[in-house]
Amino acid sequence: MTYQTLEHCVGNTPLVRLQRLGAHTGNTLLVKLEGNNPAGSVKDRPALNMILRAEQKGVIRPGDTLIEATSGNTGIALAMVAAMKGYRMILIMPDHMSQERKDAMIAYGATLIEVPHASGMEGARDLALRMQAEGQGIVLNQFGNPDNPLAHYESTGPEIWRDTHGSVTHFISSMGTTGTIMGVSRFLKEQNPDVRIVGLQPGDGAQIAGIRRWPEAYLPTIFERERVDLIMDIPQTAAEDTMRRLAREEGICAGVSSGGAVWAMLQLAEQVRDAVMVAIICDRGDRYLSTGLFSAK
Repeated sequence: MTYQTLEHCVGNTPLVRLQRLGAHTGNTLLVKLEGNNPAGSVKDRPALNMILRAEQKGVIRPGDTLIEATSGNTGIALAMVAAMKGYRMILIMPDHMSQERKDAMIAYGATLIEVPHASGMEGARDLALRMQAEGQGIVLNQFGNPDNPLAHYESTGPEIWRDTHGSVTHFISSMGTTGTIMGVSRFLKEQNPDVRIVGLQPGDGAQIAGIRRWPEAYLPTIFERERVDLIMDIPQTAAEDTMRRLAREEGICAGVSSGGAVWAMLQLAEQVRDAVMVAIICDRGDRYLSTGLFSAK
């Protein structure tokens, strides 16, 4: 009998149709359940790919110390892969992220360093680079590492094309590092240039875990603006309300950025006909239970 290792369980996540939300539009509204990855998010894909490719290039080898700035999901995924492959993992994160995220990183054996909320992800990224310059470890740099979007070009995009039998018309994704949308856009546009790629960023004043409106100096270098046809701003309340509706009306318990992605898909579905839309459900909602978001009316 042949057994799989954990790395073979990353990807090939379910693509499911919404049954109630947006049903009146007559469009096919699909969500890709990335919470089904082993460490619970879409970030399992680039985390595994960045480490495997760095090994192949001779940049790292088991026993090395890896460093990464993260808002949560990438850190959890990297901690899982590091544990699986034999690396020490140091993760740097703003201190206001959910306790579940912090606990998950520590559970995988990672060392967690928190920076003040006011410093944000920019402060976390700066600290990671300083630590690397001081010889404390190697930064994988999800924000500038081409192996991040490559993971989605080689897996997420092909899975969507396969599972929609090439009928996908719209792809909708929240944007943080932008790796997901860059890789999927590249693949889908190669198959059909008419596929509409929609990227999501927080609206003014919104703070949605995992997605950002980056200052120009910190814009991920993997981001290529021409690969996104439309950028939409996601209001905080809309993302949170849709997150709760997903759980209560569809049985899909996901995080706030996923609620934002489905909200955007529902807005677009009102404007078109005969569309096959795919939105990324980045992670599972149990990562946010301590925030009280699901208890709100």
